[in-house]
This record gives sequence, C-alpha cells and structure tokens, in this order.
Amino acid sequence: MNAKLIDGKQIAANLRKDIASKVTERKNNGLRLPGLAVILAGSDPASQVYVSHKRKDCEEVGFLSRSHDLPATTSQQELLDLIDSLNDDAEIDGILVQLPLPAHLDASQLLERIRPDKDVDGFHPYNIGRLAQRMPLLRPCTPMGIVRLLNSTGVDLYGLDATVVGASNIVGRPMALELLLAGCTTTVTHRFTKSLEEHVRRSDLVVVAAGKPGLVKGEWIKPGAIVIDVGINRMEDGRLVGDVEFGPAAERASWITPVPGGVGPMTRACLLENTLHACEHLHK
Repeated sequence: MNAKLIDGKQIAANLRKDIASKVTERKNNGLRLPGLAVILAGSDPASQVYVSHKRKDCEEVGFLSRSHDLPATTSQQELLDLIDSLNDDAEIDGILVQLPLPAHLDASQLLERIRPDKDVDGFHPYNIGRLAQRMPLLRPCTPMGIVRLLNSTGVDLYGLDATVVGASNIVGRPMALELLLAGCTTTVTHRFTKSLEEHVRRSDLVVVAAGKPGLVKGEWIKPGAIVIDVGINRMEDGRLVGDVEFGPAAERASWITPVPGGVGPMTRACLLENTLHACEHLHK
C-alpha cells in the first residue's frame, strides 16, 4: 500500500479530548454544561447502536445528555410537541432526531421544527443555506468532519479537482458546499451521471458517499489522489467495507480513509463540537 491512512479514530479522540477540557473549564468557571437531547423513535437496531454511541460520547466529554426513546407508534404531533419543549428548554443546546424514522413520520417537517441554533446535525434549511452563502453557523457533521480529516493531511486544497460521489442531503450536497468553501473545483455525481469512471479518474480528491460497496474501482483513482470513503456496508460474511475498492485504491492514492475508523468517528465528534459551539456562542 502506497497511500497513507487518515486515522479518523485518532483525530476524533483528540477532538473529544479538546472538547472535554473546554467543558471542564466551563464547569470550573461556574458555567452550565452543554446539553444534548437525542430523540429515537422505534427500534431500528442500527439506530439504537448509533444512539448508544452518542450517549457514551456525551458522558466522555461531560455533556448533559437527555434521551427520549419513543415507541414506533409515536405520532407526528407528539414528536413536534417534544421538539417544541426542547426548543424552549434552556439546558438543551442541541436536539438530534435519529434517522431513519418509522414510515408514517415526516422527517423533513420534524427537522425543520428544530430551532436552527439547536440544529447540531446541521440539516435545517437555514443552516444549509448559511453554508451555501459562505456564512456557516452549525455545519452538517459528516462533511465538517471530512474537512478536518483533509486538513490533517497538510495538503493545500486550493484549486484541486474534487468529485463527490452521491448527492444526498446529509453528505453529498453539503460536502460539495464545504469543498467549494475550501477552494476546490467541485463536481457532484449521482445516479443519473453517465460516466462515473471518467469523473473519478480526473479527480485529485474523491469523496464517496453512495452506500454501494465497491462502487468506485481502485483502478479509477488518479495516482496521488486523496480518497475519502464515507460508505459503511456490512457484507454477508460480517465484514464492514466502504464504497471504494480499498486495496487497489490504496496502491494509487496518496491518502485514504479506512473503513471502519475513518469518517464515522469524526461525524460523532463533530456533533459534540457543534453542541459546544451552540452552548458557547449561540446560547447564554
């Protein structure tokens, strides 16, 4: 393997340590602890795992953590009422609704109900709009974490040809906005793109977030390119793999993220960072 690994696990651990020291400083100065409320509706196994990780992260850095585990039968109105009460709760700086939600619930309406200054996932149209206008406030966690990973390499991103594979609201679209902000010439590919290979081959930086194992072939990677693999797919034999063919890609790339241990830990750490930012700068 020629590529250097971008160790998201270690970078995230350093970020959590930094956040914990700031929380301790607040406590010592008689200030309140940052508060994060997590809403989980239903019993999706993956969601339950993610939520338990987020609770542990809160404990590790010293945040006030509130959990709202609700049955799958919870109505839209009940969730809207809960979000309203958390919006008005002065102890809560961040509100997170764990996706996916049960089929009868309208996620868009619920996410828009969260006050933008408490939207620590960074999904609210207000926060996406701020990012688009180069005035970021609370940034979507995965793209924000990826920018931190890219900065850790020391590579100058100005003028790089970047391709984002996947155009989801959670990763692809805000990732493109972050890369524009970082000075890249940015292309977004999606399911209607005619020649994915062509776009990837000419890219100095590739961010892949499509949820399809091995979608991007290792031989497509431009020699010396940076590869960020957001995908995490469980195979039948239990292995976790990304959206990029790791082995062949690592032979050609200069930097690459592993799966697992690359992007995932940074998403969680940036959620904490957004909550601290909301506490320190957006709330009393």
